Amino acid sequence: MTLPRRVLPLLPALAILPARAEAHALVTGSEPASGARIPGGDVMAVVRFNSRIDHSRSQLLLAPVRDGGGGTADETRLELTPSPDTELRARLPALPPGRWRIRWQVLALDGHITRGDIPFAVTGGR
Repeated sequence: MTLPRRVLPLLPALAILPARAEAHALVTGSEPASGARIPGGDVMAVVRFNSRIDHSRSQLLLAPVRDGGGGTADETRLELTPSPDTELRARLPALPPGRWRIRWQVLALDGHITRGDIPFAVTGGR
């Protein structure tokens, strides 16, 4: 298939048009990583997403992981620190050894809400 000659000059302009927005903000990486074992101490939690998010309507929650499940009663909302529009960041408090999870909930700029958990363990050593 060949393009009409009058379309060829438009191709560079079409290449710079923004791509269609993703339907959901999905995690592309985190610190600590899911399943990580960290020594504790001064840790900055960072969750990266594949699209821009509304920081004012997004949150990070921290909770211990309890045997037998558990609800949200132990969750603590973390104070977000300034970050790029595709990340959430918060400094973790000093955590005792054990299993923990960061629960994230974000509102993508296209209006879709997504949420999930990032489990990790604090070993207590350095």
